[in-house]
Amino acid sequence: METKRNIAFGVLDPEKIARIHEASLELLARVGTRVGGARALAAYREAGCEADAHGLVKIPRRAVERALELAPRELTLYNRAGQAAMSVTPANPVYFGCHADMLQIVDMAEGRARDFLKADIAAMCRLADALPNIHFVLSVGLTKDVNPAIQTQISFIETLKHFSKTINFSTNDVDSLQEVIDMAALVAGGHRELAAKPFIFNYCEPIPPLTHPQESTEKLFISAANRIPVVYMPYCMMGGTAPMSFAATLAQCNAEVLAGLVLAQQAADGAPFIYGAMPSIMDMKTTIGSYGAVEFHLLVAAAAELADHYGLPFYGTAGCTDAKLLDEQAVCEATFQIFATLLSKANIVHDIGVSDHCNSVNPALVVLCDEIIEMLKHFSQGVAVDPDDLQLDLIAQVGPGGAYLNQAHTMRNFRKIYYSKLFSRKMTNPEHSEIGDKLKARMAAIQADHRVPPLEQGLLRELDQWTQRLERR
Repeated sequence: METKRNIAFGVLDPEKIARIHEASLELLARVGTRVGGARALAAYREAGCEADAHGLVKIPRRAVERALELAPRELTLYNRAGQAAMSVTPANPVYFGCHADMLQIVDMAEGRARDFLKADIAAMCRLADALPNIHFVLSVGLTKDVNPAIQTQISFIETLKHFSKTINFSTNDVDSLQEVIDMAALVAGGHRELAAKPFIFNYCEPIPPLTHPQESTEKLFISAANRIPVVYMPYCMMGGTAPMSFAATLAQCNAEVLAGLVLAQQAADGAPFIYGAMPSIMDMKTTIGSYGAVEFHLLVAAAAELADHYGLPFYGTAGCTDAKLLDEQAVCEATFQIFATLLSKANIVHDIGVSDHCNSVNPALVVLCDEIIEMLKHFSQGVAVDPDDLQLDLIAQVGPGGAYLNQAHTMRNFRKIYYSKLFSRKMTNPEHSEIGDKLKARMAAIQADHRVPPLEQGLLRELDQWTQRLERR
């Protein structure tokens, strides 16, 4: 189920949002953005933009405003069976997702990082499929034992076979994007059926500062043409690919997203578009782009408010860490990020369990984050103060010095309290941590007992034949 929020929180007030918006429009109109691809340049010109022979495009205010008018305000994503699974509406629900594959995985049994292999996709998908607070997985095509030329397609096929919820995907090149969409259409019953009930959504990025290479623009075109929802997500590192200023980084990042929005709507009016933003820092001690930096998640919350101002779905980041293994740093960073995200206006949140500044995924951290999300859901529900909640008659009935333990109201409502499956409230606690063993036991139980609803045998045969054709290619 979705996670709902009922607590007021804000990073930007309306005046700050207006200033950042105007700054972004000035950047697009005065500085411009570098664009690759003849088709993209032609589309920008058709939208009333100036595009010179070197690919520098200047986007006027009216083009942005038109795109904002055309873009859908609500988005429904489905599961593999065609049932509504993630509904992004003005009610501002939030959904979380982890990776189906990655460069490395922290081995579930041994607890050490190693190369991610094709066989691990099924295990990660089974884990995410079983966890109630994980709503989607991201298939990225990074398996070590698969030919790089077909990693995108093979990873996606394995995810299709072993995961029943919504699939987010990225592709290593433009050519594989249409093929991935065709595979999903096979499962959905056709391209028209997939467009009507998309159980996949695409992830792609521009390159900050203010650059949209041909690969990015073509992915926007292909997604729009197939009516597949697409995330457009700049990764701006303050001091590296963005200014060392919160406001300036948000303005640049926002300009890059709006430039993508203009192109997507020019490609197809009303194309489903998801505002993404990763405004982080470049760590000057190590030169990494930090996933655990507090500034990163402050700016993600601010960017979510910009997306909310435009009425666009927002794709964010939480539940990740710069630590390699599941240690105190990982727990602190992941918990803080999920808390910040639940207070923010983010709708679709990826990277649960991503570790070592996005080099690996840690299944144990995914399981722990599922529990942290459950815990914080009970916080984010807020406090209701309706007459029925105040229970004045009950308080009068029990009276001064009485007790509520034997009251029917207590029996009806005590299960609404959060009782953790992992954390201890024992009268006497042991002298050692039990969490690690509980996480291992939970992962092992899911791998042994959870059954992902299988695809129909005819579809499985066709996907296997597709795999064979790819491997021959």
